[in-house]
Amino acid sequence: MVTLDKIVDKARKEGRTLLTEIEAKEMLKQAGIDVVETRLAANEDEAVSMSREFGFPVVLKIASPDVVHKSDAGGVKLGLKTSNQVAKAYEDIMKSIREKYPKAKIQGASVQKMARPGVEVIIGMSKDAQFGPVIMFGLGGVMVEALKDVAFRVAPLAEQDARDMLDEVRGSAVLGGFRGGPPVDRSSLVQLLLRVSDLVATCSHVGELDLNPVLAYPHGLSVVDARLVLETRP
Repeated sequence: MVTLDKIVDKARKEGRTLLTEIEAKEMLKQAGIDVVETRLAANEDEAVSMSREFGFPVVLKIASPDVVHKSDAGGVKLGLKTSNQVAKAYEDIMKSIREKYPKAKIQGASVQKMARPGVEVIIGMSKDAQFGPVIMFGLGGVMVEALKDVAFRVAPLAEQDARDMLDEVRGSAVLGGFRGGPPVDRSSLVQLLLRVSDLVATCSHVGELDLNPVLAYPHGLSVVDARLVLETRP
């Protein structure tokens, strides 16, 4: 198993602070955070083979430390249902990235099972110059991008802090069941917030962290994507 220190050392030796999605998810797994299993496909054939192992539908995403906004760059393909769709998606992703980021170092594409629909939320962490690590919780999608509907707490979090964050967002009614939908598993969200808090409190390497989206269900949740930036300050 690759340790946290080895992941960090590899990135620093390569002169980068942004971890790949697979590296970020490995760090999260070792911190006790359950993430969607993701594998790296170095070529089209590997992507097809991995997709068959996972079972369709699957998601392909560009794997490059030089591409931050993968969707905007045409580096994400969702809901791929056949081997032919996976092969074409891999080809299209590589073509798009090479056109938009001709100098990007491309490792391949990440492959993961398409998660079932749920309530999208986002959990993040950034470091404030005065207060240190600050944890963020918000509703995902349009709610966080357009309305900035988020709640903040300084780490480390107590359980009540995490519960208060869920109630503090203006769209909190969505978590309790909206228009006849079932309520989400609030306990799982609270535990995820606490684990993120523990990670940033015990691992000084973490400079920024975004779990987006996290899909919340009536029972459990799914961390679909992760972005982790290493600390740059001494």
